[in-house]
Amino acid sequence: MQFKPQSGSGPAPENSYPRILRCGDRAVAIEFSDTVSEAANLKVLSLDVSLAAAPIEGILETIPTYRSLTVIYDPMIVRGAFLGEELMQRATHDTAAPETGRLLEFPVLYGGEHQADLDELAEMKNMTAADVIALHSSVEYRVYMIGFAPGFAYLGGLPEILHTPRLAVPRQRIEAGAIGIGGRQSSINSVPGPSGWRFLGRTPFRLFDASRPEPFLLKAGDRITFRSADTDEARDLDRQVASGTAELKEIAR
Repeated sequence: MQFKPQSGSGPAPENSYPRILRCGDRAVAIEFSDTVSEAANLKVLSLDVSLAAAPIEGILETIPTYRSLTVIYDPMIVRGAFLGEELMQRATHDTAAPETGRLLEFPVLYGGEHQADLDELAEMKNMTAADVIALHSSVEYRVYMIGFAPGFAYLGGLPEILHTPRLAVPRQRIEAGAIGIGGRQSSINSVPGPSGWRFLGRTPFRLFDASRPEPFLLKAGDRITFRSADTDEARDLDRQVASGTAELKEIAR
């Protein structure tokens, strides 16, 4: 099978996917769609699983995103043209399925000092803060990708009524564990830093901790739910997280 590397400028017809995009002289990306969907993300993760199970010599790293997989390679070992051929073969013929992600429950302290935008968001949506909390915690979210910052989780599944543009002027510091809304997505901050997302509360659990054997708490394909917690529970979990004894609840499917 031959492939024609694309420049990546402009959307392609849906029947042209998957397609290979050049990313310099040491990486290619294989793109499965020009829109975000669970179906496209499953194809990304399926190919990632295939490459992990049966590696192609010369590949150094893979980076799964919403709708594409970036593959970094050593050009002294494998040529980009050959790699593109192999990726297309895998993508169109390999039926490997990604493992079913975990379903995890995150307790969230909504409101208080960590709810920078809860009241304003409620006013924008013509509802009460309690309504916003109930809606935000009523659905199951999918972890589409990890990126931007170490362990930062981009979450799909936000109820449409809560879709809200990001702030025009980002705040300079948002703490780790903050629960945010940005456009059609929700998120959990992994490390302190600037952000233009709108924040409703925070979870005591940390998505990134370099001292843990597995630094990242979540991975693409996981699913999560949010549960409202009170101040006492949040403080108790803060102590457990600090001592390394906190356990995130995994819900059996």
